[in-house]
Amino acid sequence: MSDDTPILDDELIYRLDDDGVAWITLNRPQAHNAMTPSQRNRMIELLEEASASLHVRCVVLGASGEKAFCTGADLRAGGNPTPPRPDGAPDRAAGDVARMIQRGAQRLIGAIIDCEKPVICAVNGTAAGLGAHLAWASDIVIASDNAKFIEVFIRRGIAPDAGGAYLLPRLIGVQKTKELIFFGDDVSATDALAMGLVNRVVPFDQLGPTVGEWARRLAGQPTKAISLGKWLINRSLESDRRTAFDEEAWAQEVVVSTHDAGEGVAAFKERRSPEFRGW
Repeated sequence: MSDDTPILDDELIYRLDDDGVAWITLNRPQAHNAMTPSQRNRMIELLEEASASLHVRCVVLGASGEKAFCTGADLRAGGNPTPPRPDGAPDRAAGDVARMIQRGAQRLIGAIIDCEKPVICAVNGTAAGLGAHLAWASDIVIASDNAKFIEVFIRRGIAPDAGGAYLLPRLIGVQKTKELIFFGDDVSATDALAMGLVNRVVPFDQLGPTVGEWARRLAGQPTKAISLGKWLINRSLESDRRTAFDEEAWAQEVVVSTHDAGEGVAAFKERRSPEFRGW
Protein backbone atom coordinates (compact mmCIF):
# COMPACT_ATOMS: atom_id res chain seq x y z
CA MET A 1 0.00 0.00 0.00
CA SER A 2 1.24 3.47 -0.83
CA ASP A 3 1.89 5.84 2.04
CA ASP A 4 1.90 9.57 1.42
CA THR A 5 3.08 10.31 4.96
CA PRO A 6 6.66 11.63 4.79
CA ILE A 7 9.41 9.79 6.62
CA LEU A 8 11.52 12.57 8.13
CA ASP A 9 15.01 12.71 9.54
CA ASP A 10 17.59 15.46 9.84
CA GLU A 11 18.94 14.89 6.35
CA LEU A 12 16.44 13.21 4.09
CA ILE A 13 12.69 13.21 3.47
CA TYR A 14 11.08 10.17 1.87
CA ARG A 15 7.47 9.94 0.72
CA LEU A 16 5.63 7.38 -1.39
CA ASP A 17 2.37 8.79 -2.69
CA ASP A 18 -0.75 7.02 -3.89
CA ASP A 19 0.27 7.38 -7.54
CA GLY A 20 3.36 5.24 -6.98
CA VAL A 21 5.77 8.18 -7.03
CA ALA A 22 8.61 7.93 -4.49
CA TRP A 23 9.98 11.35 -3.49
CA ILE A 24 13.53 11.46 -2.09
CA THR A 25 14.36 14.97 -0.89
CA LEU A 26 17.74 16.22 0.33
CA ASN A 27 17.02 18.16 3.49
CA ARG A 28 20.05 20.23 4.51
CA PRO A 29 19.29 23.65 2.99
CA GLN A 30 21.37 25.37 5.67
CA ALA A 31 24.41 23.53 4.23
CA HIS A 32 23.33 24.06 0.60
CA ASN A 33 22.31 20.41 0.62
CA ALA A 34 25.91 19.22 0.61
CA MET A 35 25.70 15.48 0.98
CA THR A 36 26.91 13.58 4.04
CA PRO A 37 27.97 9.92 3.93
CA SER A 38 24.89 8.84 5.89
CA GLN A 39 22.63 10.79 3.53
CA ARG A 40 24.34 9.20 0.53
CA ASN A 41 24.08 5.69 1.95
CA ARG A 42 20.40 6.12 2.80
CA MET A 43 19.67 7.37 -0.72
CA ILE A 44 21.38 4.29 -2.16
CA GLU A 45 19.18 2.08 0.03
CA LEU A 46 16.01 3.89 -1.06
CA LEU A 47 16.90 3.59 -4.75
CA GLU A 48 17.61 -0.13 -4.39
CA GLU A 49 14.34 -0.60 -2.51
CA ALA A 50 12.50 1.29 -5.26
CA SER A 51 13.80 -1.15 -7.86
CA ALA A 52 12.32 -4.10 -6.00
CA SER A 53 9.05 -2.53 -4.85
CA LEU A 54 5.93 -2.99 -6.98
CA HIS A 55 4.44 -0.03 -5.12
CA VAL A 56 7.01 2.32 -6.68
CA ARG A 57 6.47 3.32 -10.30
CA CYS A 58 8.69 6.43 -10.50
CA VAL A 59 11.36 8.10 -8.33
CA VAL A 60 11.91 11.84 -7.92
CA LEU A 61 15.17 13.25 -6.52
CA GLY A 62 14.72 16.76 -5.13
CA ALA A 63 15.97 19.15 -2.47
CA SER A 64 14.69 21.53 0.17
CA GLY A 65 15.25 25.27 -0.02
CA GLU A 66 15.43 27.81 -2.81
CA LYS A 67 19.17 28.25 -3.45
CA ALA A 68 20.81 24.86 -3.77
CA PHE A 69 19.93 21.43 -5.07
CA CYS A 70 23.20 19.84 -3.93
CA THR A 71 26.64 21.43 -3.80
CA GLY A 72 28.48 18.11 -3.74
CA ALA A 73 29.88 15.97 -0.96
CA ASP A 74 30.09 17.67 2.43
CA LEU A 75 33.84 17.81 2.98
CA ARG A 76 33.27 18.77 6.62
CA ALA A 77 31.32 15.62 7.37
CA GLY A 78 34.26 13.26 7.02
CA GLY A 79 34.39 10.05 5.04
CA ASN A 80 33.68 6.42 5.79
CA PRO A 81 35.36 5.10 8.95
CA THR A 82 38.67 3.36 8.38
CA PRO A 83 39.71 0.13 10.10
CA PRO A 84 42.34 0.24 12.87
CA ARG A 85 45.88 0.75 11.60
CA PRO A 86 49.17 -0.67 12.84
CA ASP A 87 51.49 1.57 14.85
CA GLY A 88 53.41 3.86 12.55
CA ALA A 89 51.06 3.45 9.60
CA PRO A 90 50.15 6.64 7.71
CA ASP A 91 46.76 8.27 8.16
CA ARG A 92 46.14 7.73 4.43
CA ALA A 93 47.47 4.63 2.67
CA ALA A 94 47.59 3.94 -1.04
CA GLY A 95 44.13 2.83 -2.14
CA ASP A 96 42.19 4.67 0.58
CA VAL A 97 40.96 7.51 -1.64
CA ALA A 98 40.06 5.23 -4.54
CA ARG A 99 38.14 2.95 -2.20
CA MET A 100 36.26 5.90 -0.70
CA ILE A 101 35.19 7.10 -4.17
CA GLN A 102 34.20 3.62 -5.32
CA ARG A 103 32.19 2.81 -2.19
CA GLY A 104 30.68 6.28 -1.95
CA ALA A 105 29.85 8.63 -4.83
CA GLN A 106 30.24 5.98 -7.53
CA ARG A 107 27.83 3.64 -5.74
CA LEU A 108 25.25 6.42 -5.55
CA ILE A 109 25.56 7.35 -9.22
CA GLY A 110 25.36 3.66 -10.12
CA ALA A 111 22.23 3.25 -8.01
CA ILE A 112 20.50 5.99 -10.00
CA ILE A 113 21.60 4.64 -13.38
CA ASP A 114 20.68 1.06 -12.43
CA CYS A 115 17.39 1.86 -10.70
CA GLU A 116 14.69 -0.18 -12.42
CA LYS A 117 12.22 2.70 -12.17
CA PRO A 118 12.43 5.98 -14.09
CA VAL A 119 14.24 8.65 -12.07
CA ILE A 120 13.40 12.36 -12.39
CA CYS A 121 15.82 14.91 -10.97
CA ALA A 122 14.17 18.17 -9.87
CA VAL A 123 16.93 20.79 -9.73
CA ASN A 124 15.82 23.79 -7.67
CA GLY A 125 19.14 25.69 -7.48
CA THR A 126 22.89 25.17 -7.63
CA ALA A 127 24.01 21.64 -8.55
CA ALA A 128 27.77 21.34 -8.20
CA GLY A 129 30.12 18.37 -8.42
CA LEU A 130 28.31 15.29 -7.16
CA GLY A 131 25.12 17.36 -7.17
CA ALA A 132 25.39 17.95 -10.92
CA HIS A 133 26.14 14.29 -11.48
CA LEU A 134 22.96 13.26 -9.67
CA ALA A 135 21.20 15.08 -12.50
CA TRP A 136 23.37 13.64 -15.29
CA ALA A 137 22.71 10.10 -14.00
CA SER A 138 18.94 10.59 -13.88
CA ASP A 139 16.57 9.70 -16.70
CA ILE A 140 14.74 13.04 -16.80
CA VAL A 141 16.02 16.41 -15.53
CA ILE A 142 13.68 19.32 -14.84
CA ALA A 143 15.34 22.51 -13.61
CA SER A 144 14.09 25.80 -12.26
CA ASP A 145 15.16 28.90 -14.13
CA ASN A 146 17.48 29.90 -11.27
CA ALA A 147 19.35 26.58 -11.34
CA LYS A 148 22.98 26.32 -12.36
CA PHE A 149 25.36 23.42 -12.83
CA ILE A 150 29.06 23.47 -11.98
CA GLU A 151 31.81 20.93 -12.65
CA VAL A 152 33.46 22.30 -9.54
CA PHE A 153 36.36 19.86 -9.22
CA ILE A 154 38.93 21.99 -11.07
CA ARG A 155 38.27 24.80 -8.56
CA ARG A 156 39.45 22.43 -5.80
CA GLY A 157 42.48 21.23 -7.73
CA ILE A 158 41.16 17.70 -8.14
CA ALA A 159 40.06 15.43 -10.98
CA PRO A 160 36.34 14.87 -11.63
CA ASP A 161 34.72 12.01 -9.77
CA ALA A 162 31.20 10.68 -9.13
CA GLY A 163 31.07 9.44 -12.71
CA GLY A 164 31.28 12.85 -14.37
CA ALA A 165 33.90 11.95 -16.97
CA TYR A 166 31.81 8.90 -17.87
CA LEU A 167 28.40 10.58 -18.00
CA LEU A 168 29.09 13.92 -19.67
CA PRO A 169 30.73 12.71 -22.93
CA ARG A 170 27.73 10.45 -23.50
CA LEU A 171 25.37 13.40 -23.04
CA ILE A 172 27.15 16.28 -24.78
CA GLY A 173 30.24 14.88 -26.52
CA VAL A 174 33.94 14.95 -25.72
CA GLN A 175 34.82 18.54 -26.68
CA LYS A 176 32.06 20.22 -24.66
CA THR A 177 32.77 17.92 -21.73
CA LYS A 178 36.40 19.04 -21.69
CA GLU A 179 35.31 22.68 -21.68
CA LEU A 180 33.02 22.18 -18.67
CA ILE A 181 35.55 20.11 -16.71
CA PHE A 182 38.69 22.11 -17.58
CA PHE A 183 37.21 25.53 -16.76
CA GLY A 184 34.58 24.69 -14.12
CA ASP A 185 32.38 27.59 -15.22
CA ASP A 186 28.79 27.98 -14.06
CA VAL A 187 26.29 26.61 -16.59
CA SER A 188 22.88 28.26 -16.41
CA ALA A 189 19.70 26.24 -16.67
CA THR A 190 19.05 27.82 -20.08
CA ASP A 191 22.49 26.83 -21.38
CA ALA A 192 22.10 23.33 -19.92
CA LEU A 193 18.81 23.00 -21.80
CA ALA A 194 20.47 24.08 -25.05
CA MET A 195 23.21 21.46 -24.55
CA GLY A 196 20.68 18.71 -23.94
CA LEU A 197 21.65 18.26 -20.28
CA VAL A 198 18.14 18.98 -19.01
CA ASN A 199 14.71 18.21 -20.42
CA ARG A 200 12.77 21.25 -19.27
CA VAL A 201 13.39 24.61 -17.57
CA VAL A 202 10.50 26.19 -15.68
CA PRO A 203 10.00 29.12 -13.29
CA PHE A 204 10.93 28.23 -9.71
CA ASP A 205 7.32 28.26 -8.51
CA GLN A 206 6.36 25.83 -11.28
CA LEU A 207 9.09 23.27 -10.55
CA GLY A 208 7.04 21.22 -8.09
CA PRO A 209 3.85 21.10 -10.19
CA THR A 210 5.76 20.30 -13.38
CA VAL A 211 7.80 17.52 -11.77
CA GLY A 212 4.63 16.12 -10.19
CA GLU A 213 2.86 16.06 -13.56
CA TRP A 214 5.75 14.29 -15.30
CA ALA A 215 6.17 11.84 -12.41
CA ARG A 216 2.49 10.91 -12.42
CA ARG A 217 2.60 10.37 -16.18
CA LEU A 218 5.59 8.06 -15.82
CA ALA A 219 3.97 6.26 -12.88
CA GLY A 220 0.95 5.53 -15.06
CA GLN A 221 3.01 3.87 -17.80
CA PRO A 222 3.87 0.14 -18.05
CA THR A 223 6.70 0.13 -15.53
CA LYS A 224 8.45 -3.03 -16.69
CA ALA A 225 8.49 -1.76 -20.28
CA ILE A 226 10.09 1.48 -19.09
CA SER A 227 12.61 -0.49 -17.03
CA LEU A 228 13.67 -2.59 -19.99
CA GLY A 229 13.71 0.45 -22.27
CA LYS A 230 15.99 2.23 -19.80
CA TRP A 231 18.26 -0.81 -19.63
CA LEU A 232 18.49 -1.07 -23.42
CA ILE A 233 19.27 2.63 -23.86
CA ASN A 234 21.98 2.58 -21.18
CA ARG A 235 23.47 -0.62 -22.59
CA SER A 236 23.46 0.72 -26.15
CA LEU A 237 26.09 3.32 -25.25
CA GLU A 238 28.61 0.54 -24.69
CA SER A 239 27.40 -2.15 -27.13
CA ASP A 240 28.06 -3.09 -30.72
CA ARG A 241 25.09 -3.41 -33.08
CA ARG A 242 24.86 -7.20 -32.84
CA THR A 243 24.83 -7.17 -29.04
CA ALA A 244 22.32 -4.31 -28.94
CA PHE A 245 19.98 -6.12 -31.34
CA ASP A 246 20.25 -9.40 -29.38
CA GLU A 247 19.48 -7.60 -26.11
CA GLU A 248 16.54 -5.81 -27.73
CA ALA A 249 15.08 -9.13 -28.86
CA TRP A 250 15.44 -10.68 -25.41
CA ALA A 251 13.98 -7.59 -23.72
CA GLN A 252 10.94 -7.95 -25.95
CA GLU A 253 10.78 -11.65 -25.08
CA VAL A 254 10.65 -10.76 -21.39
CA VAL A 255 8.23 -7.86 -21.59
CA VAL A 256 5.55 -9.56 -23.69
CA SER A 257 4.83 -11.89 -20.78
CA THR A 258 3.96 -9.03 -18.41
CA HIS A 259 0.46 -8.09 -17.32
CA ASP A 260 0.82 -4.61 -18.78
CA ALA A 261 1.78 -5.88 -22.23
CA GLY A 262 -1.37 -7.99 -22.25
CA GLU A 263 -3.39 -5.01 -21.07
CA GLY A 264 -1.90 -2.78 -23.76
CA VAL A 265 -2.89 -5.19 -26.54
CA ALA A 266 -6.34 -5.77 -25.05
CA ALA A 267 -6.98 -2.04 -24.74
CA PHE A 268 -5.95 -1.49 -28.35
CA LYS A 269 -8.31 -4.21 -29.58
CA GLU A 270 -11.15 -2.90 -27.41
CA ARG A 271 -10.50 0.72 -28.39
CA ARG A 272 -10.11 1.96 -24.82
CA SER A 273 -7.37 3.54 -22.73
CA PRO A 274 -5.10 0.98 -21.06
CA GLU A 275 -4.93 0.70 -17.28
CA PHE A 276 -1.36 -0.30 -16.55
CA ARG A 277 -0.53 -1.74 -13.12
CA GLY A 278 3.25 -1.80 -13.22
CA TRP A 279 3.91 -5.51 -13.54
